[in-house]
Amino acid sequence: MMQILKNFNLKACVVSIGLGLGLSACGAMNAPVQTDNNRQVMPFSDQQNRAGWILNTQVSDEFDSSTLDEDRWYVVGKFENGKPVYKHPDKPNKKVWKGRAPSQFSGRNYRLEDGKLILETRWEPDFPFETEIHKPVFGEAVPYENITTACLIGRRFFTYGYVEIKAKAADAEISSAFWSIGEKLEIDFFELFGDGREGDKDHLDRQLWWSVRDWSPAVRGKPTYTEKKDLGFRVADDFHVYGFEWDESGIKYYVDGKLFSQVTAEEVTEWARENREVPADYNGYVATKPISLWLDQETFPWHGIPDSLEDLEKNSPEGEKHDGVVDYEIEYVRVWQKPQHINQ
Repeated sequence: MMQILKNFNLKACVVSIGLGLGLSACGAMNAPVQTDNNRQVMPFSDQQNRAGWILNTQVSDEFDSSTLDEDRWYVVGKFENGKPVYKHPDKPNKKVWKGRAPSQFSGRNYRLEDGKLILETRWEPDFPFETEIHKPVFGEAVPYENITTACLIGRRFFTYGYVEIKAKAADAEISSAFWSIGEKLEIDFFELFGDGREGDKDHLDRQLWWSVRDWSPAVRGKPTYTEKKDLGFRVADDFHVYGFEWDESGIKYYVDGKLFSQVTAEEVTEWARENREVPADYNGYVATKPISLWLDQETFPWHGIPDSLEDLEKNSPEGEKHDGVVDYEIEYVRVWQKPQHINQ
């Protein structure tokens, strides 16, 4: 696979894109961002920038610094006095999700290494897990135990654009996810399950699952549109580029620079009306509001859960099977927007 250009010098600029985050706008947003060999950074599917994309430097990240930019990302479950704390720095009164049980988010489960962000799933039975058993919206209520994962949440919001990530999923019974949240809105760019093992699950390590979800009372978090498609490769074997173009008219999904799937806003609504118990005039295309990005790992009990360190590490390379860690690797996250959508 062609290697996408990665390293570049970001122009200094602050853009007003948040929900009342108090950020000021500046003209540098429109300046071209250059790579080391003086080429502009563009979507992998539009290297000539025929669409006129402008890189949003406030939500994009190359992960090539020695420390994570915590003005850009909220690390869920950072430790204070020996315990993980779940308190959003911008919304201190908002309940923070601790992860999909039995896994729990830990603020210690990430690192920056060789120009990449690496999110870690750990076999960690001695972790100070939440003791209360919560009934999830979907699935059975199970305790937090044994497994810790990572979660980073973007602190700035944007509406519409081209969202791109270059990543390799963890090679285990773990979901490596890239998604987003808005007001009663969830867009799942992907939930890649690294190793499906049980019975009819062996295809999951090649599957792209993406969704638009409505969290209003009408649907209560179920997808108003979703797709599960064979990618033609194992998601944990190598890095791939996933691109998500999103605007008022619908969604186009690109994989390694090629159009993989597309759906119009009208087709989303048609799907929702056919697959959900909603009024006849229900508008299923709820993906019209500002979102912030999420990067995380989760256990999916309905697909299988690692039940030991050895089980978690089954596919790890020789020499790494006993450290109790499997990695979800991310080279970059980039967001481009059209001029009419900047500052929305």
